[in-house]
Amino acid sequence: MKSFRFALLAAFGLLGAGGCRTLPPSLVTAPVPVPAPAEPAPPLLPPEPKAIPNVFFSEKLAAMDAVIEQAIAESHCPGGVLWVEREGAAYAKAFGQRAVVPAPEPMSEDTIFDLASLTKVVATTPAVMVLIERGQVDLDAPVQCYLPEFTGDGKEAITIRQLLTHTSGLRPDIGLAGWQGEEGAIRKACAERLRSPPGAALVYSDIGFFLLGEVVQRVSGRRLDEFLAAEIYGPLAMTDTSFRPPAAAQSRIAPTEVKAGVPWRGVVHDPIARQMGGVAGHAGLFSTASDLARYARMLVNLGELDGVRVFQPESVRLMTSVQTPESLSARRGLGWDIDSAYSGPRGRLFPLGSYGHTGWTGTSLWIDPFSRTFLIFLSNRNHPTEAGSVTALRRQLGTLAAEAVRGFDFGAVPGALASRTKLASD
Repeated sequence: MKSFRFALLAAFGLLGAGGCRTLPPSLVTAPVPVPAPAEPAPPLLPPEPKAIPNVFFSEKLAAMDAVIEQAIAESHCPGGVLWVEREGAAYAKAFGQRAVVPAPEPMSEDTIFDLASLTKVVATTPAVMVLIERGQVDLDAPVQCYLPEFTGDGKEAITIRQLLTHTSGLRPDIGLAGWQGEEGAIRKACAERLRSPPGAALVYSDIGFFLLGEVVQRVSGRRLDEFLAAEIYGPLAMTDTSFRPPAAAQSRIAPTEVKAGVPWRGVVHDPIARQMGGVAGHAGLFSTASDLARYARMLVNLGELDGVRVFQPESVRLMTSVQTPESLSARRGLGWDIDSAYSGPRGRLFPLGSYGHTGWTGTSLWIDPFSRTFLIFLSNRNHPTEAGSVTALRRQLGTLAAEAVRGFDFGAVPGALASRTKLASD
């Protein structure tokens, strides 16, 4: 019935049609008659996982190990956790140290990382998509419909879609001066002047995403973290995923930058998210590789995991397909990066049309729906200082992950996009 309702939204122009309309009660509550099956359908069972050697070339997995070990030896990061998966075969491994200050700690596969900007696609984007599916948010409605104070200097024209695709015209961030707390951040964002007309340019903006977090809170009547726990992380059994992780988890958290001799640990590294109180739409989420694997698996399965459906297939296709204007060379989905100067984790072989995201702290997730492969690499490259960099390592891992896949021709992928952009240099 939910899929039928989604189709009705599109057919009647209520999904992505603009304006401040809400879903008519008849479309929300009216039952849709469907013929009863002659007999109960058998339950859908997940396919049997395949053995790693049947899915991946072991020598390429070993090469992934080697480039991570080399990056650690060259002080690009203290350690990390790798997870590459296809058809139920998962290769997961921890490397190096979780912490070096104040004392060395070995990395473990269950380490909890500050995801930084992965928050945008593992928290805020799915939260908005839940509300879009329910008809509570219109993708092409002005942001002002949900945040009435978001006015002036042409901001009235900015849509939810443009915030999600970084094409709103807002600058990257609001800085730390002149505001305090979550309400202060929203007030300052609503007073922003635009750098370009909405839709005219792609400028990666944290402002847009913490505004989206506020939209979720006002529309749902729940805090962003509470909404996600109930609607996404609970149903997907992502038990180690949260904002402001509990004290009981502190020993498993990878610390980030050291300040005054003490590392940030269990406190979000992003200074704006920290000044907002730790829960923000652009940064602040903590998670493990295994939890992110559950999330990625759900997306590969078009919204379903272990018999639990959190999105309709149409929603997954919508947020992971190109949503930026044709006039722009860089291509992004809703939240997700597809083809831009910063699509390094795609490597050289994963096709255009695969999607992913990175995080400032050294985190990355890339998903290829064509081969049904995903790659996760989590590190705290900014521990103990900001000197670490995993930009080159991400690209190496992306290439090796595709090379590791058995029985898939990445040179001829039906449905892949044509190339437009070049990757940024290291």
